[in-house]
Amino acid sequence: MKADEMWKVSTGKGVKVAVVDTGVNPATPSLKGQVLVGDVSKGVGYKATDDYTGHGTTMAELIAGTGAGGGLKGLAPGAKIVPYRISLKGLDSKTEREKAPTEEAVIRAIADSDAQIINMSYGGQVAYPAMDAAIKYAQSKGKLMIAGTGNDAEKDNSIGYPAAFPYVVGMAASDESGKVGKFSEYGNYVDLAAPGLRVPTWCDKTFRSYCLSGGTSMSTAIASASAALIWSAHPKWTANQVLASLIDTAGRDWAKDDPSTYLGYGLIRPRKVLENSDFNPGPADTDPLAKENAAGVTGDTPAAQASPVPSASTSSQPPKSVAETGANSSGSTTQWYGVLGAVLVAAIGGGVFAVVRRRRAA
Repeated sequence: MKADEMWKVSTGKGVKVAVVDTGVNPATPSLKGQVLVGDVSKGVGYKATDDYTGHGTTMAELIAGTGAGGGLKGLAPGAKIVPYRISLKGLDSKTEREKAPTEEAVIRAIADSDAQIINMSYGGQVAYPAMDAAIKYAQSKGKLMIAGTGNDAEKDNSIGYPAAFPYVVGMAASDESGKVGKFSEYGNYVDLAAPGLRVPTWCDKTFRSYCLSGGTSMSTAIASASAALIWSAHPKWTANQVLASLIDTAGRDWAKDDPSTYLGYGLIRPRKVLENSDFNPGPADTDPLAKENAAGVTGDTPAAQASPVPSASTSSQPPKSVAETGANSSGSTTQWYGVLGAVLVAAIGGGVFAVVRRRRAA
């Protein structure tokens, strides 16, 4: 990705990324001064800065960490984080779960804020109407929404929501060579791919050490950071144009109009946008995923089968979702306990994403 070269053009300054997750701890060395606690919307900000697993804090650092104190340096260190805490795996207290705001309430609140990007590094198997409506509302407000497709490809490859909702960019995870992770879920709702294997993450909520982990959570954060870099360099662009630029410049060796089941339109390369000051992102009001959004989830694979929709009496509550933490993000991932003092760009900076091999579902 050549982050050092990109930072000469953009660091993400001026862009706010809403991280909807397990909460974000603003006190880690890498996030001091990076988390806009005062920007959290009233009514849905319950314990937004109390991260109960370390997952949300990791995502925030991958996006906008400064690298201070040996912590993670994110891909967009000039961007700012607006934290939101919802009930995901790891929130064991019934009282806490009941007090946590619903997904759709958070998304609607962000839609009415000045945050431009919504990072959703989590997923569940239920598509419920209230969340679908909230996503469409956020899209109408010009927000760019990005979510991981999920990490169960080696099991049942179930559909991952919110990634499978229309207007949400579904992210797959790859290694530094561009090979898709075995765990990364596939289907026609995979839109793009980004690094998501062997990435440093906080081991747990104690924030004492980093572990190496992997998952589409991480690729989602990298995509959000990439979008922040581009939006900062082109502040007048719309969400459609930012996404279109990522799609147009993605690394692939297949036709753009025939996306891969595993990697979508390819591996993101924000550098290709930033190095061209005259880059044409296309029309401001044209949805670059219009074809996918109109078709919905289709195909013969398990990932394309219909998901159950809760009844109206439960549709206002979030489903049993799974935050893709280091403990469950990939069965083949090696965890490294001990102080890592990691810098993200060291992990992904040398990767070459120009050409990748196309892989399709049987």
